[in-house]
Amino acid sequence: MSFEFGWFNAARRCESPHFNQRPFGEVSLLVIHNISLPAGCFGLPYIDQLFQGCLDTSADERFADLAGLKVSAHFLIRRDGECVQYVSCDDRAWHAGVSRYAERENCNDFSIGIELEGTDTEPYTAAQYQQLVELTQALLAQYPSLSAERIVGHCDIAPMRKTDPGPSFDWKRYLTKLRDF
Repeated sequence: MSFEFGWFNAARRCESPHFNQRPFGEVSLLVIHNISLPAGCFGLPYIDQLFQGCLDTSADERFADLAGLKVSAHFLIRRDGECVQYVSCDDRAWHAGVSRYAERENCNDFSIGIELEGTDTEPYTAAQYQQLVELTQALLAQYPSLSAERIVGHCDIAPMRKTDPGPSFDWKRYLTKLRDF
C-alpha cells in the first residue's frame, strides 16, 4: 500500500500545522510549484521550517516578507530526489492561495500541491523528475478523480500572481515519462 491515511509511505514525514479539512473531501487536481529559500539556494533546512511554522525570519534578510506566513504544501521534492510530505493528502494544504481552475475557485479545496526545490530558471534534476513521476503515479492510483489531464502548474491556476514551476520545468519530459512509467 502506497498511502496510509493520506500519507505517502515512501516520503519523509515532516508535519505542518498549516492545514485544515477539505470542505468536500475531493482530490481532483495536482499542482506543481517550485520553491527555494533563500531564492536560488538549495539543500538548506528553511523550506521545512517555513512549512512547519518555525522559520527564524531573522536568519536571512530575504526572509523578512515571510514573517507570520502560514503556508504549506503536501510534498516537496528536493534536488537529490528526496520526497518530503508535510500534510496528509486527505487534508487541505495551503499552497495555491487565490486560485482558479475550470471555473472553480480556491484550488486548495480540491488539489494536492507538490513543490520542486528549484527556481523558474534553473533546470530541475533527473532525480526530481524521476521522483515526481513515481509520486504522481502513486497519487493517480490512490485518487481516482486525478488524471494526467488534471495536472497543472501554479502559473496555470494563479496566472497574474505566480510563474512557477517556470520555463525551466520540462512538461514534455515529465508527461512522457509519466505515460511510459
